[in-house]
Amino acid sequence: MANVAVVYWSGTGNTEAMADLVAQGANDAGGKATVIAAEDFDAGQLGDFDAFAFGCPAMGDEDLEQTTFEPMYDEVESRLQGQKVALFGSYDWNEGEWMDKWGQRAANAGLNVVGTAIAKDYPDDDASEECRRLGALLAE
Repeated sequence: MANVAVVYWSGTGNTEAMADLVAQGANDAGGKATVIAAEDFDAGQLGDFDAFAFGCPAMGDEDLEQTTFEPMYDEVESRLQGQKVALFGSYDWNEGEWMDKWGQRAANAGLNVVGTAIAKDYPDDDASEECRRLGALLAE
């Protein structure tokens, strides 16, 4: 049974809803998911988990949230090599370019990104299914 950390930041609740769906997918696949707000997570907790999902909506000019989420992610990113990682988040404009940039950043850091999921605003049925699928991949 994989212990999965689902770490997120949400301004409107959309990415929080996605975090809950990722956790549901991990739990349904036999894992044990813990949903953690970004402000409550740091590198000292990495050893408690086998796999990680990180969720952040697109902000500003297609960037990660810079006050809470990005400092936490900067701290843990280099320590995630060899772990299963998934990325998810919501957006309200453009086409979700921030996820492409984030995925490339993670690849450049040598992370094993098993998948990504994005939602235009609140997750619809397709985005919800993608979130649950990510959770299941992390629980394997």
